Amino acid sequence: MADDDVSANYLERAGLQVAAELAGFVEEEALPGTGVTAADFWAGLAALVADFSPRNRELLAIREEMQAKIDAWHKARRGQPHDHEAYKAFLYEIGYIVPEGAAFEIETSKVDPEIAEVPGPQLVVPITNARYALNAANARWGSLYDALYGTDAMGSPPPPGGYERGRGARVVARARVFLDEAFPVQGLSHADARRYHVKGGQLLVDDHPLEMPEKFVGWRGHPRAPEAVLLRNHGLHVELVFDRTHPVGARDQAGLADVRLEAAVSAIMDCEDSVACVDAEDKVMAYRNWLGLMTGNLEARFEKGGETLTRRMAPDVDYSAPDGGTVTVKGRALMLVRNVGHLMTNPAIRDAEGQEVFEGLMDAAVTTLIAMHDLKKSEGPRNSAEGSVYVVKPKMHGPDEVAFSDAIFTRVEEMLGLPRHTVKLGVMDEERRTSVNLKECIRAARHRVCFINTGFLDRTGDEIHTSMEAGPFSRKDFIKRKSWITAYENLNVDIGLECGLSGRAQIGKGMWAMPDRMAAMLEAKIEHPKAGATCAWVPSPTAATLHALHYHKVDVFAVQAALKTGGRRAHLDGLLDIPLAAFRKWTPEQIAREVENNAQGILGYVVRWVDQGVGCSKVPDIHDIGLMEDRATCRISAQHIANWLHHGVIGEQELHAILRQMAEVVDRQNAGDPAYTPMAPGFDGPAFRAACELIFEGRALPSGYTEPVLHARRLERKAELAGG
Repeated sequence: MADDDVSANYLERAGLQVAAELAGFVEEEALPGTGVTAADFWAGLAALVADFSPRNRELLAIREEMQAKIDAWHKARRGQPHDHEAYKAFLYEIGYIVPEGAAFEIETSKVDPEIAEVPGPQLVVPITNARYALNAANARWGSLYDALYGTDAMGSPPPPGGYERGRGARVVARARVFLDEAFPVQGLSHADARRYHVKGGQLLVDDHPLEMPEKFVGWRGHPRAPEAVLLRNHGLHVELVFDRTHPVGARDQAGLADVRLEAAVSAIMDCEDSVACVDAEDKVMAYRNWLGLMTGNLEARFEKGGETLTRRMAPDVDYSAPDGGTVTVKGRALMLVRNVGHLMTNPAIRDAEGQEVFEGLMDAAVTTLIAMHDLKKSEGPRNSAEGSVYVVKPKMHGPDEVAFSDAIFTRVEEMLGLPRHTVKLGVMDEERRTSVNLKECIRAARHRVCFINTGFLDRTGDEIHTSMEAGPFSRKDFIKRKSWITAYENLNVDIGLECGLSGRAQIGKGMWAMPDRMAAMLEAKIEHPKAGATCAWVPSPTAATLHALHYHKVDVFAVQAALKTGGRRAHLDGLLDIPLAAFRKWTPEQIAREVENNAQGILGYVVRWVDQGVGCSKVPDIHDIGLMEDRATCRISAQHIANWLHHGVIGEQELHAILRQMAEVVDRQNAGDPAYTPMAPGFDGPAFRAACELIFEGRALPSGYTEPVLHARRLERKAELAGG
């Protein structure tokens, strides 16, 4: 496309060249109602870009300089036993590790209870899919009956066809066991209950009171035969729904038609790893959906069962309270927005020199502007009752980069006329230099921090890239068993507690990546609240409902109080234990299977990203098991193969053959998708080339990130599609 054709699609705004589609969205949709004029917004953004871009470039250069020094250190000692103390001293010397300062506690204020006081599941969804975003917002509540019946949570998947009464009866029995555990009744089991009613402000079950009457919150309908009863345990609400005309309620002796759990108390609307936003068209889609969530007007229409349905945001619900007043319960998850990191630029806006602006600066300004629609509400459901904006900032390397983010949002608040520290910051502990300096990273944003979390996938990808020259890494499953991961998970919680996050901010854990394996999730993911995490990521509203059961079993704040008395369970030495392969006598078959598994996952993800613009999806693995894939999973797989290729574990010729074989596997797995473009037999499309670049050029990619390659190939594919 010629330069004059490109410039025709841009409008000049305060010296910036802004894509017409983005300029129109900001001026006609985002700005009205905020009190910010277009002139002030564009002038503020232009100043933000001019003042902060040089430091952004400097921080990225520091990353590369440090990586080059670490690579050289390992190369100089190749073939020698690893000297841990010398390695640690070297990392201090180059500033990779900074000295830990004095004790402190965060000073974040005006934090909503969903962040500070209520442990529970957290959803992460691609903001570009309005239906998914609405599902996540409305996942504040979920049916336990549906979650148990419709998954393998009770040991087997649901039967085909219509409702199966035997399975339904087992679901009801399982739910009654939960009620007995969370809300025991004096002298009676919920399984034997025939009537729930309210008398004198007290809930009675067949005239028996709860063992802990304070767990009764309210009711709807007539007190002698309520439509719903609201309970609360460990901060999470549970609603008992009564309806004798309902197919389930009609067969229940108490008329109990459903047990609804407060599930995803918070949700991250993602502009980063789970989306494919490479230009103004994509960014406007993301921003427009975020605007709809903040105004409460987002809708999604879709076909299901031969009819057109419209999904909207759930309302808040009022209940009669035991004291005679009214209690209002939120119907929507508290929403955070994940901006992009410091690395990428985007052609949606160009600076005065014609260079693409850093996407993180654009996200900071536009997503905060949009959130002002929620801040200015005077009635109706609000996202933040405390008047805060919650931004999760990913892929930051060390305290200086966190301090840079803090400074960015200070400037954004100034340009939008917001009080200082309106924007709260989620610091993702997913890069190695953040892990080893976590206390100082938190200190750098101590007035804003509302969230920290661990993310095994990106953290592992950075672990491999940082130590690429140290030697071949273990197979992926064995990396998870190495000592560094336990140190990483423990230290994140311990430092979060030391810095005063308990009762003020979330301490989170990572994603369950197998959305169809709910029985396994129920068995495994209880370890997250047991570890002291106040939230953990789940892949679906159904998973959120089931994961909520764990927070009823575990009193997270009691766990945190006990942990605070024990001191740190892990230290820097554990984090620096590089998960290299100790036993390297793999058979050719073991090597091939490992590389095939990684290659198939990369190709299955990349082909949808590049060809269809799908940033996160359930991708069948080599065994046809659906796994949630995003850029973090792609990063670890690509870096792992790149590491093995670099150290001669697998040869280039053999790797090319495996990539072609796995491309054919992925083609077969997607044969039923009419929008799918096969990679075979040409193996020359943008998607296949992107997968090859991620692997063969993986050592040279900044921090091993997939974005530079994926963005370039997606833009290429969009140009092909536009050209017919």
